[in-house]
Amino acid sequence: MIDGVLVIDKPSGMTSHDVVQRIRRLAKQRRVGHLGTLDPLATGVLPIALGEGTKLSQLLTHGTKAYRGSIRLGLETTTYDLEGEVVARTGPPWPARAELEQQLEGFRGEISQVPPPYSAIKQGGEAAYRRARRGESVELPARAVTIYRLSLERYAPPFVEIDVECSAGTYLRSLAHDLGHELGTGGCLWELTRTASGPFTGQGAIALAEIEAAGTIEPSRVIPMCAATGLPTCEVPVETARRVSHGVRLLRRELRGVPHEGLLQLVAKGRMVALMEAEKGIPELRTVRVFLEGTAG
Repeated sequence: MIDGVLVIDKPSGMTSHDVVQRIRRLAKQRRVGHLGTLDPLATGVLPIALGEGTKLSQLLTHGTKAYRGSIRLGLETTTYDLEGEVVARTGPPWPARAELEQQLEGFRGEISQVPPPYSAIKQGGEAAYRRARRGESVELPARAVTIYRLSLERYAPPFVEIDVECSAGTYLRSLAHDLGHELGTGGCLWELTRTASGPFTGQGAIALAEIEAAGTIEPSRVIPMCAATGLPTCEVPVETARRVSHGVRLLRRELRGVPHEGLLQLVAKGRMVALMEAEKGIPELRTVRVFLEGTAG
């Protein structure tokens, strides 16, 4: 079994689940999952967890995301991007660049954002997009998201090119829709590329077509779990790893380099043993997750 994270450069026109299914076939294993959904229209960084790496999903899906995108003013759709039905059109005159910059300022920092009705967010135990496709009314509650960076890269009306760094859970489709509303023109997402997802960037991404052409997943392209987390690392002997696998709680004084508080990882001979949590004033470390690769045998 392959354990770790594979960073895919997702092509447009595929769902994240489509990519997972193809990687499952190539890896010949069931335990495969993506670390943060990308819409079918979007391209770019899609981290795929393999084997024991799927245990890191809760940790690695909540990191900061970065995108390059293009917004088309004068066009509104049901999905807030090009995949939906057009519900409104407007034409020139287009807003001046100064007005556009002024409206973009309102989207920086912590904002309240309503997700698109066509989204995977569960409502009543069912994904919102399924209800929307049936013609049912979908009203999702607003939620707080953070736009750390939002820069206007190019304005060639009716197209607005932006560069964004944001918290997990931010919908660029909603940003495009809301910006169009504020400008009075309407707007939808035209193109989107994710350039970073947490610690994973496009620099280490591999095209899905390249992997499929090879017919296999080269181990050298898989990021080891202990290299993927970015957490403080404590090296432990194999005997300590076995103790952890049997449910023994370790003391701070048994390890070197334990932070005052927060998550850390135990590694034995370069293999992931466990995620631990240190709390101020508590001598014992709490075991968050144990991994088979570092505790086998």
